Amino acid sequence: MNTGLIIFFSLLGGVVLWGILLYNQLVLLKNNAEKAWSNTDVLLRQRNSELPKLVAVCKEHMQYEQQTLQKVMEARNLIASALQANNMQALDAAEEQLRIGLGNLFAVAEAYPELKASDSFQHLRQRVTSLEDSIADRREFYNDSATINNVRIEQFPDVLIAKALSFKHFRLMTFNAEETRDVDVAQHFTS
Repeated sequence: MNTGLIIFFSLLGGVVLWGILLYNQLVLLKNNAEKAWSNTDVLLRQRNSELPKLVAVCKEHMQYEQQTLQKVMEARNLIASALQANNMQALDAAEEQLRIGLGNLFAVAEAYPELKASDSFQHLRQRVTSLEDSIADRREFYNDSATINNVRIEQFPDVLIAKALSFKHFRLMTFNAEETRDVDVAQHFTS
């Protein structure tokens, strides 16, 4: 057999093998990002199912704080709509509203001793707070996975296969200015 033909087929086989390996790596990254989002989505939905219970317990004790409770439920509904529409930008905005609403709710709850003493309230508060912590962890993991995917599909030579096979860019879950600002630790030690 002709040596030139052997070299040609060897090079062609190497390029095909390289393309297959590159494609498989991109598929793995895409699936990791989708899995990370799915894990975050599960926690968001769990938290959203706990919020009506928390609001119901609070309504029993907080007759004059209906506006605070209503804002929490409005934010919850916005989150559910954003999740349904798979709209990450709307989800970011709704999450910010919910964090503010929950902060206000927990702050106002301090003025109601019967509510603070309620086992149901304490359990739901702990559950929602725990879910918030888990969501923050999962959001970080999702953003890491999405960033790795996004970098790879933009790098040469990966971009050739990514564009040809329509690999998608994942939008990151953003952090608002309130979450990323420096904490003034000194204010917590002054009275």
